[in-house]
Amino acid sequence: MTSSKHGHGIPKVGDEVLEGSTRAVVTDIRGGVVWLRRPCGGGGAEWPAADSRALTVQRTRAELIEAGDL
Repeated sequence: MTSSKHGHGIPKVGDEVLEGSTRAVVTDIRGGVVWLRRPCGGGGAEWPAADSRALTVQRTRAELIEAGDL
């Protein structure tokens, strides 16, 4: 489910984003660096976003909660 009201920009913790073609969730923002992980749940490896301004927000944390996906 993508939403046209979202797009590029600095996401917030908990937002679902696209980094290129990789779907991820923002887990933290440390020193201005956005950290991501795959949305598979149960933790998993985190990685720093290559360019946080190029991330595309697909769903906000609130939308994920509303859909029961978080």
